[in-house]
Amino acid sequence: MWGKLLIIFMDIFYPIQFLADTVTSNWLNLPKQGYLGSALNFFIYDTIKIGILLVFINYLMAITRYYFPTEKVRSLLTKRRWFGLDYLFAALLGVVTPFCSCSSIPLFIGFVSTGIPLGVTFAFLIASPLVNESSLILFPALFGLKTTIIYNAVGVLVAVIGGMIIQKLHLEKYVNAELLKYKSKTDLEAENSGQKMGLKKLLGYWWTDGIKITKSIFPYVVLGVAIGAIIHGFMPANLIEKYLSFKAWWVIPVATLLGVPLYANSVSVLPVMEALIGKGIPMGTALAFMTATVTLSIPEALILKKAMKWQLLAIFFGITTIGIMLIGYLFNFFF
Repeated sequence: MWGKLLIIFMDIFYPIQFLADTVTSNWLNLPKQGYLGSALNFFIYDTIKIGILLVFINYLMAITRYYFPTEKVRSLLTKRRWFGLDYLFAALLGVVTPFCSCSSIPLFIGFVSTGIPLGVTFAFLIASPLVNESSLILFPALFGLKTTIIYNAVGVLVAVIGGMIIQKLHLEKYVNAELLKYKSKTDLEAENSGQKMGLKKLLGYWWTDGIKITKSIFPYVVLGVAIGAIIHGFMPANLIEKYLSFKAWWVIPVATLLGVPLYANSVSVLPVMEALIGKGIPMGTALAFMTATVTLSIPEALILKKAMKWQLLAIFFGITTIGIMLIGYLFNFFF
């Protein structure tokens, strides 16, 4: 009982989940655990949640872009030697944001559009779903303090190294140029005959600026979540158990690849992971499956494809996949 109450308390999107449950179970009388009910519940919840996040974060980022000293921050992050601390700070920001892989994208887009270096933004994008509130709070009760500390430390390390690699490759040319076009405070005041803009006019501009990005991204959100819902609702659980029960070197890559097509946040996938471990599946194998599920997904790829070209998307997925497999091998070796 207390565990369920803790999950509800931690989930700031619980009202949306309550609405999805009401629609599927009460209004349509669909069993929540059934294939159709599970898929529809998933689609309603994630579409509304990510839609709200898109509107809110893009509006907030429109305000940020107006006041943000882009050149100063870019100079600060690129000309001074941070010795990796900038990537660490971005990864730690990802840790404290309660987002799944798709929900992290609006904030990622906001960072890119305000001129934050690409590698730093990817450190956030990798860390946000990989290391979060569930791995910090629920992990100790389920898997012990030692496992929690090692998993979170390695997860942050993967995010930092992944961000550094992407920055070193100089892949900015593969970012959608439309996301980088915005007007600064100076530009807007110049268009306003050099006068400061009133609050009412600014509020309207920020809304227009934010909703423009939201409209361009949201169709991909709907498509991505729909595909994720179908996979989530109709993939048999025994298929996963069957292929993860083997104890061989190739099981970690299989666990990672099985997790990628799925899509869930860490809170919802933790009970599945606990059940897998209870059935004798090694800790590292279960972790590889869980981290691939919450960090990489087909819906995430579809949404990110709007923000970047396939070359950058492939490199991001490749680096993260290798990091996840390393986590799996590490835990299987030591546990």
